[in-house]
Amino acid sequence: MKVCLVGSSGGHLTHLYMLKPFWKDKDHFWVTFDKKDARSLLEGEKMYPCYYPTNRSLKALIKNTKIAWDVLHKEKPDLIISCGAAVAVPFFYLGKMMRAKLVYIEVFDRIDKPTMTGKMIYPIVDKFVVQWEEQKKVYPKAVNLGSIF
Repeated sequence: MKVCLVGSSGGHLTHLYMLKPFWKDKDHFWVTFDKKDARSLLEGEKMYPCYYPTNRSLKALIKNTKIAWDVLHKEKPDLIISCGAAVAVPFFYLGKMMRAKLVYIEVFDRIDKPTMTGKMIYPIVDKFVVQWEEQKKVYPKAVNLGSIF
């Protein structure tokens, strides 16, 4: 199984990294911002840089869609995992077209409102994971697996 871990640097990347017991023994690669924190955390890992800043940016969406197309066609992952943010959107939609399984983990600090990314990808994911039972009011089909922390 090949796993793509995609997310913004900072807290989103930290959340994904905390899933190490799951991904460490699998063929995997990362997609994140080419920033100091990401380079430090992912030293020695296969990492593809994506375009940032992404906040509600059509330009970033277009550029990251091209990156997603190239990376996904090269790597052909079986599973794509993300906890956000916007960079996940093109990877999930193109990944769905390529028949990859999609798992999204909603962020820990959003308890009673959806994130923009969560809203956009909720309809297409294979598994939507929340970290609080209250989040299931926002995402009824979600699975609560508790906190990653």
